Amino acid sequence: MKKLVVFAIAITAMACQQNKIGYVDSVKIMDDYQEKIDVDARYQTKAQAITQKRDSISQAFQMELQQFQTKAQSMSQQSAQEEYSQLQQRGQQIGQQLQQEEQQLQQKGQAEMDTLVRKVKKEIRAYGKANGYTYILGGGDGGSVIYGDDAKDLTNEILKILNDKYEN
Repeated sequence: MKKLVVFAIAITAMACQQNKIGYVDSVKIMDDYQEKIDVDARYQTKAQAITQKRDSISQAFQMELQQFQTKAQSMSQQSAQEEYSQLQQRGQQIGQQLQQEEQQLQQKGQAEMDTLVRKVKKEIRAYGKANGYTYILGGGDGGSVIYGDDAKDLTNEILKILNDKYEN
């Protein structure tokens, strides 16, 4: 019986030694990946353009409302109400259009970010296969690695590969 237990422990120990395990800090990879940085900058620029457009349209609409208020004093109540109703409708349409543009930008940004995440995961898998890893775990703020030996941290190696491929 003792021989069987010793044999089982020896087999388990050999099996554990055969597994090559590493980890990556997923947050650091995404934060330092140049393509992701460029995507963020591009969408930040587009978001600022939409904000400027919204502010400009809003300012013009406010001026139009002020002009209407001045003009409304000399109009009949019914005419003033009709014109005010038209202004309100136009304001709602403009607001909906701007909101739609913002949503489209967010959706495009999210789709591009999803593509980047898939690209990073694909590169990590390729690295793992090419270098004989059984497992590469994800670390960082939301990852599953609470502690890892620095020698097993593959973050910088994979980040270098990703950035080199992006630049070329």
